[in-house]
Amino acid sequence: MTIPPVRGVRGVAMTDIFNYTPRKSHVILLGGMTLGGGAPLRLQSMTTRATTDTEGCVEQCIRIIEAGGDIVRLTTQGTREAENLRNIKAELRRRGYATPLVADVHFNPNVADVAAAIVEKVRINPGNYIDPARVFKHVDYTDEEYSAELQRLEERFTQLLNICREHKTALRIGVNHGSLSDRIMSRYGDTPAGIVESCMEFLRVCKKQDFRNVAISIKASNTVIMVQSVRLLVEAMEREEMTFPLHLGVTEAGEGEDGRIKSAVGIGALLADGIGDTIRVSLSEEPECEIPVAYKLASYVAQTRSGHPHIPAKAAPDFHYSTPSRRHDCVPEVISFHRKGGEKADLIWEDLNVLTPDKLMFASQMPEGRKFLLLNYMSLNDEVRAALRHMPDMTVVAYSEHRNPTGELRALIHELWREGLDNRVVVCLRSQMDNKEDFQLSTAADLGGLLFDGLVDGLMLINEKLPNELVVDTAFSILQAARLRMTKTEYISCPGCGRTLYDLPGTIARIKAATAHLTGLKIGIMGCIVNGPGEMADADYGYVGAARGKVSLYRGKECIEKNIPEGEAVERLLQLIENDQNKQ
Repeated sequence: MTIPPVRGVRGVAMTDIFNYTPRKSHVILLGGMTLGGGAPLRLQSMTTRATTDTEGCVEQCIRIIEAGGDIVRLTTQGTREAENLRNIKAELRRRGYATPLVADVHFNPNVADVAAAIVEKVRINPGNYIDPARVFKHVDYTDEEYSAELQRLEERFTQLLNICREHKTALRIGVNHGSLSDRIMSRYGDTPAGIVESCMEFLRVCKKQDFRNVAISIKASNTVIMVQSVRLLVEAMEREEMTFPLHLGVTEAGEGEDGRIKSAVGIGALLADGIGDTIRVSLSEEPECEIPVAYKLASYVAQTRSGHPHIPAKAAPDFHYSTPSRRHDCVPEVISFHRKGGEKADLIWEDLNVLTPDKLMFASQMPEGRKFLLLNYMSLNDEVRAALRHMPDMTVVAYSEHRNPTGELRALIHELWREGLDNRVVVCLRSQMDNKEDFQLSTAADLGGLLFDGLVDGLMLINEKLPNELVVDTAFSILQAARLRMTKTEYISCPGCGRTLYDLPGTIARIKAATAHLTGLKIGIMGCIVNGPGEMADADYGYVGAARGKVSLYRGKECIEKNIPEGEAVERLLQLIENDQNKQ
């Protein structure tokens, strides 16, 4: 499925965060497919059948491909699964499908060696490639001990690189926030800097060995961590003169509209800045359902940004793209444009004292109370600046009709910042889309970068073609996806794969039905232990597959009950939550 490459802003030497410039990634080869270096943005998904099930995997691969997927990934737990990739690949080729296949490997570098001789690409996880499974144990390493561990990593990893070179196999170094090694955690902590270093250790070996056929991903279920880590990684690569292409995704995003909005906020924030060569939207649904969502998100960003009119602006000196902080320490508010359907909103537009730039002289004649100024970037003149300086309590309602609304809204807020105008800013976006999913994906993508930049103090979304209640709910969902305001239960659920140890979709439905009223609670629902406790690091409770038909329950990172029969696990989780709430 062809989507133009997205162009955008780049790292340490970044001088323009308002207009597109290309990130220069280099081309890698996945069989006959190119990725990076100006190639179309590639879409991918992952099978959920056991990789020993040849027919089941082949059928799922075909559904993904026919939905528009460019790349298909399969979990590869052991050498038996790795060897069976040969049969899956042969049957797909026999049926006329040449789509590149990717082996997803955790815990066993020997499996990666086997898979590298069979499929077009192998994904390894730095957190468990040579390091043992994470047990949340702190170990103090001396510099000499840490250096010895890096040497051990290099020796074993070089063996895999040589196999990949021999078979012309691509590699993905896929870092997951949830599975950082205890070694990295001990030195860097559970931080974006640690996530980036986990990746850079492997990339330095690739550079030393002159192995360039590598893509990178950094994923987290927390969109703030995901976006900041990718921004930091881009800067780190530029410092060390690396141009590896990037794979984007929000892991454990969930399902339904919440999973779509969360993915669009995180992935969209990066795509809107031109970062990303391939994407996966991870949903707890059938894998082929991910591809149309990814296509809508990527094509919206590419089509609206391509060749947009130049936005003349300068960044505020105190703004740091890779490590931003919020301009104002406040809970973002939601304004409803209409009264009907706006019952959940904090404010109703028609109740507000609203001015436009040409009516500023009448500000003193307006009723007492809070005042709002409807403003776009091109209307920010000297008179407006003087009025805002005189009325620091006036809230700016910033809007844009530009093809790159993220860039123009950034320009307006940065200009206020540069001028020392500390007025709060509510961002207003108007949409004409009459499809709910299209509206939610596009709006989340336009807002993501602004939210992670710390520039937004409130939202007002306008869409006359959809019910206002849906529009208001979308504003709250976007704020929650960006971890700025919790107004409902959040479910951190994985998309499932061949490692999943229980009925994931049915379990998610049962847990959601029983806990949806628990506002602000975060519940992790994980099919297996690979990312389980780690990816749920900031969840209140976790439900994790421990063995076939067995589940372990967590309170935060602490395992409370192990190996509960699947049939009893949901009720035991609900009992755990209820007992804790009764103690409060």
